[in-house]
Amino acid sequence: MPTDLSARMGDDLSRSHRGLLTERIARQLEHDIRAGEIQAGSKLPSERELAAQFGASRNVVREVLRRLEAQHLIEVAPGRGSFVREQSSVPARSYDALYRAERPTVRQLIEARISLEVEIIGLATERATDDQLAAMRQANDALLKADDVVDKAYADLDFHDAIAQASGNPVLRIMLSSISGMMFEMMLRSHSDPAIGEPGVPHHPEIFEAIEARDVERARRYMREHLTLGLRTYGKDLDLSVNVMARQHIETLLSQAKGRG
Repeated sequence: MPTDLSARMGDDLSRSHRGLLTERIARQLEHDIRAGEIQAGSKLPSERELAAQFGASRNVVREVLRRLEAQHLIEVAPGRGSFVREQSSVPARSYDALYRAERPTVRQLIEARISLEVEIIGLATERATDDQLAAMRQANDALLKADDVVDKAYADLDFHDAIAQASGNPVLRIMLSSISGMMFEMMLRSHSDPAIGEPGVPHHPEIFEAIEARDVERARRYMREHLTLGLRTYGKDLDLSVNVMARQHIETLLSQAKGRG
């Protein structure tokens, strides 16, 4: 039995390490492409070469390439390789890229989220259908069950997106979606920081209960308190750019995962 437990713990650490490594490599290549450091039309190194360059497995590299392809940053030509697409062909140049060009800080992102998500949750509490409540419940359950920080961050993002969808306002949902990449990076840090479990602060279960009870005032108050927590717990990271904070934190998590391995 102890042997089986050790093996499972090893698998969890390995999965966590792979997820974080995927995030780091994808962020680096996305930055290089958007900044023009890898020119449009250029062929990326082969999977084997990228794996050697970043010290990753080829499975991790394949996941990175799938993500870049989904973002319309590269085009994969079977048998020929992966090529960087013309930036003009990337839909709207992506609001995410426009935000990052301004180097927004963690504090500024939290301020934006408070303004946006407190309004979103008020509408969602009034308008959510049974199916939309079920989607929120599913995301909340996935977050509570997740062991890996990357899985937790994705489930967290799904929860907030489900609330935005339930608002019934596509403009607000698109506005929130446009900052989802930076939100995800904040969530990676939040879900690996014990201070985020500060007692008395409403988290997803309490927020969902307020929505389910159709208590608009309580839902809005809980969302504000939930988001404001970051202003007390992020410390010196508050005034770092989101990009710098995310890069530093992913490197820290990778070092910790290696140390435990």
